[in-house]
Amino acid sequence: MADIERGTLESLADRLAEIEGYLHVDKSRERVAELEKVSSEPGFWDDADQARTVMAELASAKADVAGIDETHDKLEEALTAFDLGSETSDEDLLDEAAQLASSLESDLSDLELSSWFTDDLDHGDAIVTVTPGQGGLEAQDWCDMLFHMYLRYCDRRGWKVAVNDAPQAEVIGIDRATFTVSGENAYGMLRAEQGVHRLVRISPTDDKKRRQTTFAGVEVLPVLPDDIQVDIDPADLRIDVYHATGHGGQGVNTTDSAVRITHIPTGIVVTCQNERSQLQNKAFAMKILRGRLYEQELARRAAEIDELRGPKREIGFGNQIRSYVLYPYQLVKDLRTGVETGNVGSVLSDGDLDKFVIGYHRWVVGGGDEQ
Repeated sequence: MADIERGTLESLADRLAEIEGYLHVDKSRERVAELEKVSSEPGFWDDADQARTVMAELASAKADVAGIDETHDKLEEALTAFDLGSETSDEDLLDEAAQLASSLESDLSDLELSSWFTDDLDHGDAIVTVTPGQGGLEAQDWCDMLFHMYLRYCDRRGWKVAVNDAPQAEVIGIDRATFTVSGENAYGMLRAEQGVHRLVRISPTDDKKRRQTTFAGVEVLPVLPDDIQVDIDPADLRIDVYHATGHGGQGVNTTDSAVRITHIPTGIVVTCQNERSQLQNKAFAMKILRGRLYEQELARRAAEIDELRGPKREIGFGNQIRSYVLYPYQLVKDLRTGVETGNVGSVLSDGDLDKFVIGYHRWVVGGGDEQ
């Protein structure tokens, strides 16, 4: 018998109504009508840049409205299937209602996330960098494991990924990975992953099969819109070119196409080698540099405010945000939120991260300290 009750569907309906209020859907409907009127006026495309800005806002507003409307439709289908199934004792209809309820849970979680994202950058693309930490060769392997975990997670969410830099290490794993994620709420979602990730397992490179603890760091930056200005003095840059060693076009190893940019005042170093030309690699490296300088400025301002507020109490222990334990037991646990699972394979192999990402944002909204 299907495990579904009408009370479950009514709770989902209440949750949907609450989210609809958060998202100000009525205002979004009004805004859609306004922007559609503007876009239909003669001469709208005379200013191409302004027109593209309007069309982007229109697409975003339409997506907000469509998400709510589609969820309402699914809820009505679930209620209808449940009522008919209950009246006729039709197990197929009750099963359908249960499946729709499960799907609604996921849809509502996504809508909740949208309501929590208040910064325009949250809705845009992200640049993710994974680097090995303590642990030597093991950390390079752990870096590679995290890299592939995130690729699978992006695939699950239907996001597009462009790998910008992922050079193989000499013995095992990779030296680092930098990739751009394009899709709805990519930066907002993925900033939940920023921090130190800890792995505990039996070492694959140790003949004595001893337990090893290794670390890798994850950095998540927004892809900045063109209208956000970050002043960079060309005199502050040192630009080096070298042979690319990662994945790329057919000529990737035959020309000095890889680019390393050092921002001398801050010591920030960025690299890119996976594009086909030196010019493309330089352009993307500059995009990463702009993002890091922007984040650094935000951190500086936040530090000034924190100094006025007094010392901030640390949450959790050490620097890690999440532990992945493969031995002597199986557990992935987020140390900020308490969200955990014993199904390690679903996380590392299948990229099933939504429970952790959503749990993080729910924790922040509930008063947790965002990084």
